[in-house]
Amino acid sequence: MKLVRFSQKGPTRIGKVVGNTVVDLSAIYPEAGNSMRALLARLPELRAAIEACDLPSFDLAEVTLEAPIDDPQKFLAIGMNYKAHADEALKGAGIPLPTSQLWFNKQVSCINGPYSEVEIPSVSNQVDYEAELGVIIGKRCRNVSRADARAVIAGYVVCNDVTARDWQFRSPTYTLGKSFDTHGPIGPWITTDDEIADPHALTLTLDYNGEERQRSSTGDMIYDIFDQIEYLSTVMTLEPGDILATGTPAGVGIASGTFMKPGDVVRVTVDGLGSIENTFVAGR
Repeated sequence: MKLVRFSQKGPTRIGKVVGNTVVDLSAIYPEAGNSMRALLARLPELRAAIEACDLPSFDLAEVTLEAPIDDPQKFLAIGMNYKAHADEALKGAGIPLPTSQLWFNKQVSCINGPYSEVEIPSVSNQVDYEAELGVIIGKRCRNVSRADARAVIAGYVVCNDVTARDWQFRSPTYTLGKSFDTHGPIGPWITTDDEIADPHALTLTLDYNGEERQRSSTGDMIYDIFDQIEYLSTVMTLEPGDILATGTPAGVGIASGTFMKPGDVVRVTVDGLGSIENTFVAGR
């Protein structure tokens, strides 16, 4: 299934995408309102009803797609998780390859829609893009083994880990440079795990103003998704709706001295998941 949050001349609702239509799922779990996190927490028991629902529906071209989840408890991202990107980080910024998984927070207030504008804050002149595969947790879990990790995944999204590089390198942690408002576009929907044969065999690409800048297979991760879930759940309880951004390949803007300016358009695509496309605009 492709689970989505959308609006159509009114409030935001939860739906599913079927072909070129969006089916409104509001009647399946009305108590959830427009909270995808609430729906995911009960997805196993609601799944049959969701799959059977076929009305009401809207033309996909006539709705506005919102961030497929806007209320997660955590938005976590791993740094330098593709070897080629780690190499360019060492060459360009002198950052050595980490000896273990390097995790940081993106504050949930940065979450943005799949086609919404991304702001270039006036306090930064080094805003960069990072194409990533996002994982959405589906079950409350702790101390998950690698062998059991896939069972706690609800699905996947396309993600752009927008980064203000000057703020990223200003402090020992990356959180501030990763968390400006609008700097977490995700979408276009949550593709449930059962639709993806192998999440480590997907092609990930990024186009900057129509020019391809990033291309890699998710199989090139240093620490794969199951390693990541095992590692994180050793420390903290993961909750339904939590977002894990799994790393970006080589070709980020800082490597070529390219930083975002108003009017730039960045499109990120992951095979089987769709694309997000965001225009960068001047912000406050």
